[in-house]
Amino acid sequence: MERRHVDIFTDGSCIQGPRNKKFIDGAGGWAAVLYYGNESLNLYGGEYKTTNNRMELTAAIKALEALQESCDVTLMSDSEYVLIGITHVEGWKERDWVNKRGCPVSNRDLWEQLLPLLKKHVVHTKWIRGHSGIPGNEICDSLASTMSKRIMQEHM
Repeated sequence: MERRHVDIFTDGSCIQGPRNKKFIDGAGGWAAVLYYGNESLNLYGGEYKTTNNRMELTAAIKALEALQESCDVTLMSDSEYVLIGITHVEGWKERDWVNKRGCPVSNRDLWEQLLPLLKKHVVHTKWIRGHSGIPGNEICDSLASTMSKRIMQEHM
């Protein structure tokens, strides 16, 4: 049986809150736009006390979780962190979540959530330049930014 092809754009955003020595995380938003044929689906959300990298990863996780069957996916992002991480996550797991430099992998909890989704789907990654007029990326950027602002306002 041939898999359906889905194009996915993802993005994350984080607004830094008041800075002090103990708190450097901010209000974050994530977004994904899924395209299948002529149909599209926008997903978005946010968290407080998070980072941009966590929001970028969350967007990819939520997008892949939304697919109800195994699909052939082109995952497009302006986040090198996510795209490069996808190519290394199996190795990190094999090395007990330590990178090649011997340091613990950041955001391990999210990489562990992403790993089975990468096995369920055939995922091809594509880096795209942010803010370059690509509609799917622009929609994601706007949704993620809006969510991070909304989360920040809720906690002021």
